[in-house]
Amino acid sequence: MSVLRVPRRLQRSSTAAGAHKPVWLFDLDNTLHDASKGIFGAIDGAMSQTVASMLDVDADTGDRLRKEYWKRYGATVIGMVRHHGVKASVFLERTHEFDVASLVHSEYGLMRKLACLPGRKILLTNAPLDYAWRVLRALGIAHAFECIWSIDDMALQGRLRPKPSTALMRQILARIGVPARQVVLVEDTLRNLRSARQVGMRTVHVFHPGTPFSASYSGRNLYVDVRVTSVGQLLSGQSGQRIRRTMGHV
Repeated sequence: MSVLRVPRRLQRSSTAAGAHKPVWLFDLDNTLHDASKGIFGAIDGAMSQTVASMLDVDADTGDRLRKEYWKRYGATVIGMVRHHGVKASVFLERTHEFDVASLVHSEYGLMRKLACLPGRKILLTNAPLDYAWRVLRALGIAHAFECIWSIDDMALQGRLRPKPSTALMRQILARIGVPARQVVLVEDTLRNLRSARQVGMRTVHVFHPGTPFSASYSGRNLYVDVRVTSVGQLLSGQSGQRIRRTMGHV
């Protein structure tokens, strides 16, 4: 039986001690592991092929639509649902059914570092639940998280609203029941961090030079509290001290 709980079973912080602990929302790909070394290529290829197959178009058109919908909506699946009537669960299953174990690369001692980070930890990913669970198991860090909040759980009023939706961010805050400034989104995609800041969350940008998500980064954005290159940097040093100061936990 999985020790992870789906979002509908999240509990509000009710004790005096729990009410003041930070809640860490961790993205998955290119945040908890280096997806640029293999995972992204596999996902992009599978998505382009699936778009082409489902819409009966050539490979170049499938790849163009994949990129276009991702840039426009934050997730290719939204464009496929809205413009082509594709069933989201079918599309996500087909595009994430490859073996992840050989493609996952992470920093050394990741589970220990997550365990040393004080507060609650929730995985918040635009990926489907089954894929997220398989990656966490490959990384050996599943027990670090109290739940996975995946794209399967991001439907609001009958429509998918994944990151960077501010409506999703507000729903998360309502569900976990703590003040926004106690919640930290740790994420590699800047537009997702911008949405988190708009609802009052703290933000950590995991920066990977040379990846599509960080290519446009220059200088420090006003909606980014801390910029790191590894999860371990949140534990100590200037990065760790800075994020604790922004939350009032020195």
